[in-house]
Amino acid sequence: MRIVVKVGTSTLTHTSGRINIRRTEKLCKILSDVKNAGHELILVSSGAIGMGVGKLNMKSKPEDMPTKQAAAAIGQCELMYLYDKLFREYNHIVAQMLITGLDFSNEESHSNFQSTLNRLLELNVIPIINENDTIATQEISVGDNDTMGAIVAENAQADLLIILSDIDGLYTGDPRNNPDAQLIDTIFSITPEIKELAGTKGTTLGTGGMITKIHAAEIAMDAGIDMIIANGTRPELLYKILDGDKVGTKFIGRKKG
Repeated sequence: MRIVVKVGTSTLTHTSGRINIRRTEKLCKILSDVKNAGHELILVSSGAIGMGVGKLNMKSKPEDMPTKQAAAAIGQCELMYLYDKLFREYNHIVAQMLITGLDFSNEESHSNFQSTLNRLLELNVIPIINENDTIATQEISVGDNDTMGAIVAENAQADLLIILSDIDGLYTGDPRNNPDAQLIDTIFSITPEIKELAGTKGTTLGTGGMITKIHAAEIAMDAGIDMIIANGTRPELLYKILDGDKVGTKFIGRKKG
């Protein structure tokens, strides 16, 4: 099975922006085991700006673009160093792919991206993809890594997209404020009611939120790819997902006739 796993900033870091070492180590160990089981794995990883903020000892995510891009440049080095170190412990090679919206909209860049991605998978490498936040501006950015994950899954013709977030899935209300909110385990279509449930807010250090995950689900479902939102604080849920157990919220891809 070809699997795209998208990891959010909240999964990789503490609220301070510093790396959550225990959780990241566990995640890489489990992903390595998933790959050892014979699955092809593509990792779409947020966290560069968050890690840069932590390394610069900033109190919050910067608002201005130059500082955001500087934080991304610093944090991306730490992010890839960490992934390389942790995956190497389990004898897996990783490769960094930094892309922007142009790599999907420009025909030549798009072709080059797909060729490189496919070749890395043929070489048994784990591609680690992030938006190139050091150069991406509003005109050429994808905007968030949930959308990036879905676009990558579509381009890679993946079988499954898993988005690891700081919440168990999509609820009938905000579970942080509403104790009666119920987890929705399966969604077959994105209705206006589903979009309304998603809201708009993301985390302090991240750029996403549930609304970006719903947008990602639309892209994946239209491409015939199942997508699951699961809680990234429990990386071991990946085993349950691959065993076919009900985990989080599953969006069912529209199968091509």
